[in-house]
Amino acid sequence: MTEPIQTGEYRDLLSEALDEAVDADTSPPTPNTLFMPDSHRTALYVDNTVVLGGRGVGKTFWYRSLLDDRLRAYAAEEYRINRLNRLTVSPGHGADMDSARYPSRMLLSRLIDDGTDPYTLWYAVLLTALGQPDVCALTDWRDRAAWVHSHPGPAQLTVERADLEANGENTVRLLLFDALEHLHPQPAERDRMVAALLRLALEMRIGTRNIRFKVFLRPDMFRNATLLFPDASKLAGTATDLPWAPVNLYGLFFHTLGNQDSEIARRFRTVTGGWQPDSDSLRYTPPSDLSGDRKVQADLFTRIAGPYMGSNFRKGSTYSWLPNHLMDGKEVISPRSFLKTLAVAAAVTRDEYATHDWALHYEAIQRGVQKASEVRVREAAEDLPWTARAVTLLKGLQVPIGRNWVRHHWTEAGLPDLLREDMARSATAGDQQEPRTGPRDPDDLDGLINELVDLGLMSERSENRVDMPDIFRLYLGIGRLGGVRKAS
Repeated sequence: MTEPIQTGEYRDLLSEALDEAVDADTSPPTPNTLFMPDSHRTALYVDNTVVLGGRGVGKTFWYRSLLDDRLRAYAAEEYRINRLNRLTVSPGHGADMDSARYPSRMLLSRLIDDGTDPYTLWYAVLLTALGQPDVCALTDWRDRAAWVHSHPGPAQLTVERADLEANGENTVRLLLFDALEHLHPQPAERDRMVAALLRLALEMRIGTRNIRFKVFLRPDMFRNATLLFPDASKLAGTATDLPWAPVNLYGLFFHTLGNQDSEIARRFRTVTGGWQPDSDSLRYTPPSDLSGDRKVQADLFTRIAGPYMGSNFRKGSTYSWLPNHLMDGKEVISPRSFLKTLAVAAAVTRDEYATHDWALHYEAIQRGVQKASEVRVREAAEDLPWTARAVTLLKGLQVPIGRNWVRHHWTEAGLPDLLREDMARSATAGDQQEPRTGPRDPDDLDGLINELVDLGLMSERSENRVDMPDIFRLYLGIGRLGGVRKAS
C-alpha cells in the first residue's frame, strides 16, 4: 500500500513542477507538458482559420505543438481528430527565428517601410512553404516578393498544383502563424499586414481544398484587421478561442504534478490513481475525474492547500477562491497567471510558513495573486500601453466606482492630452520600439471605459458603475471593500 504524500513532499513536488511550468514560454512543448483540455479541441480543427486569445492562454504552445509531429499525433489521438495525422505543417511566422521560412521581424518592418505589399510578401511565404523552385532559389525576401509581383500566373499555378498533389496524397498543407504582434512597430502597419495575411488565408480556405492557414491572434488585433478588407466577416465563422474554465486550470495543475520525472510524482500518480502512460512512458494522462470533475479536484486541492482561505469557511474555499481572483472582466483566466500564482505560493510557504499544516498557506496564495496581478498589468502595458496609462490614473480609488467619478479623475489628470502625446510619440518611433497603439478616441472618456470593459480590464456593474477585477486592481493599488488587500 502506498503511503499518503506528506506536506513536505507535496511542497517538494510543487516547487519541482511549477518552477518548470512557469518557464514554459521559453521552452518548447514536450510530451509531458502537453495538456489538452476538451475546450481547446475546436482550435485544432484544420478548417478553423483563426485562433483567438490574449497573453498566456496557449497560442504559442499550440503553434509549436502543431509543428511537432509527435505532439500532433498525441493531439490527433486524444482529441479524435484523424485529420491531424494527414498534415504537412510549415511555419509561416513565429517568435522563433527561421529566416528560410519567413522574414525576421526587423526585415519585415524594413520591407513594409520600403513599400513592399504585405499581401505579396505573405504569398511569397506561402510559395516558399510549397517549395516553388524559382522562389526558393532566391535568398533575399525582397527578391521573393518581387518575383510574386512579377509572376502572378506562375504563383497561382504553384498553389493549384500543390492543392492537387495534396488532394492525391490525402493530405493538407497547413501554414501556422504566431507572434503577429511583433510584425511592425507601428500599429497601423501591423494591422495592414495582419489584414493581408487574413485575406490570403481566406482565399486558401475558399479557393483550395487542401491548403490551409491557422493564424494565432489577439482578439483586438483581429477586430482591427477585419475592418480593412471587405470579406473579413467570412472568417468569423472559422474563428475560435482557447478558453480555460477553472476545472481546466486545475486539470493542468494536476497534469503538471503527475508528469514530473521523480519518485514523488510517481507516488502522486499512484495515490490519485488512474493515470495512463503512453507507449514510451514519456507522458501520463490523468484520469478523467482529475481533469474534469470539480468535486474530485476540490478534494485533492484541499489536501494540498487546506479547505479555506483563512481560519474558517467565511473566507471562502481555496479551490474556488483562486480562479475567482484571477479572472479578468471577461471572466478569462490565463493559465500562466494560475501557475505563476501557485509557484509563488509554494515558494512563500516554504520560506515563511514552513511549519504550516498544508503544503500551501492561504496568505501565500494571496501573495501569489498579487504577483500575478503585477505580471498581468505589465503585459497589458506592453500590448496596449494606453490601457495602463488610463487605469494607473485611478490608483488610490476604490471599486466599484461610478462612471462619472472615472471621467472626473481622468479629466483632472488630463488623460486625453496624455494619450495624444503618447500616440504622437508612437507615430515617430523607430523600428526598435515595441508595437504601440491608442484608443479609438482619446477625448471620448465614456468610450475609453467601454474599450476597457471590452478588453477585460474593467467590468460593468449596475447603476452606471464599473468594477475592476483583482488581477489588475491589486498591482495598481486600487481598493475594494472586503476584497483582497492591495499589494504593498
